[in-house]
Amino acid sequence: MNDSMGVGRELPPALVARLTACLGERFSLSSGVRAHHGRDESHFPDQPPQAVAFVASTAEVVEVVRACAECGVPLIPYGTGTSLEGHVLAPYGGVSVDVSQMNHVLEIDAEDMLAVVQPGVTRKQLNAALRGTGLFFPIDPGADASIGGMAATRASGTNAVRYGTMRENVLALEVVLADGRVLRTGTRAKKSSAGYDLTRLFVGSEGTLGIFTEITVRLHPLPEDSAVAVVRFPSMQAAVETVIRTIQSGVPIGRVEFLDEVSIHAINRYSKTDLAEAPTLFFEFQGSPRAIEEQVALVGELAREHGAEDFSWASRPEERSRLWEARHQAYFACINLRPGCRGITTDSCVPISRLAEAVLRARAAIDASGLIAPILGHVGDGNFHTVILIDPEDAAELERAETLSAELVEIAQSLGGTCSGEHGVGMGKRAFVAREAGEAGVAVMRAIKTALDPRGILNPGKLVP
Repeated sequence: MNDSMGVGRELPPALVARLTACLGERFSLSSGVRAHHGRDESHFPDQPPQAVAFVASTAEVVEVVRACAECGVPLIPYGTGTSLEGHVLAPYGGVSVDVSQMNHVLEIDAEDMLAVVQPGVTRKQLNAALRGTGLFFPIDPGADASIGGMAATRASGTNAVRYGTMRENVLALEVVLADGRVLRTGTRAKKSSAGYDLTRLFVGSEGTLGIFTEITVRLHPLPEDSAVAVVRFPSMQAAVETVIRTIQSGVPIGRVEFLDEVSIHAINRYSKTDLAEAPTLFFEFQGSPRAIEEQVALVGELAREHGAEDFSWASRPEERSRLWEARHQAYFACINLRPGCRGITTDSCVPISRLAEAVLRARAAIDASGLIAPILGHVGDGNFHTVILIDPEDAAELERAETLSAELVEIAQSLGGTCSGEHGVGMGKRAFVAREAGEAGVAVMRAIKTALDPRGILNPGKLVP
């Protein structure tokens, strides 16, 4: 994408007239609306688009894309704005394509255990629609993100250790390409060997290859029963090594979350809990009562071998919900440790055998930096986060934080891991992709981007180095 339609230039009057005729008041040039669509949960400065198009159908997305393509105007897909990597920002201006009004659950097929949704449907909305079916959609990145945004970033969350990520749970897509063509990928079948896997190509493409207008997702049976436990450990190493042994032993746990003592302190302040402020694991066991008993016995033995105290159980459903809600609010809890700050989030992911080394090296790097950065994460699949707290007005502190963030990525990649386990690349991790994929990998990514978006108008400045 070049700067011919960059920030500071007005949209062509003919484009404004065309999109106003198409969308009426749902095409907005309002400074307030633009400002709202130019920020997310990342630490990057606000970068508003030049206009916002509130679309309500595939046909409207096609019209907006065709109109902008003819003028070379950037298009930035927008769902709920919960990105942590600047995905919805508009560094080159352009039109934000807001799909929040495309929020209908189009079909629930309980027999084939799938649902067809529009991209603006949120994960909580989908699960509310599934009540009474005995099924649920398990991907839960914490925020009530849109399914479109979750597919675009290949999101996961606390359930990934058992149910996988969006990569495993998206069966088919309807996508509007950069020239306005509508592409359908995948089928309702659970597997296929028919040609290139276009669905997986678009899942995780972060809006740089097309705009999702329909998504077919896999559903799962609700577990027969569940039990949640909180376990305190004498050290981070003891907690993480318990997780490693649990996974290597093949225990089919539902969820396992790690929080260091700083994270627990933040949660206690923010969510009014009274957890002991020490390295802690949250476990959820799922299945039949007998299966849960067997899981608890094995994990309990492994935990005690590493110095853990007895499990503290959340026995009632409301207690379990409160505990997981507190975990989901951990990002905002950490941010509130330092009023007025922003957070640089990392989401390194390493092979499970290297997890303890990765976490301990991360803690050493944080301590050496002098910055506040709680550690927490979905350690059951080797994924952990830090939230580096910074004063956005302090340039020197921002530079230190970005140096620390790069060091944490380097640690993960040196251990055979990745710069992003679930948040995506966005604006912040493009340089790390080059290191991870190599010259040949980056060249292939650029070739794909050029083939599908030759003018570079789809979410420019993101993902591709």
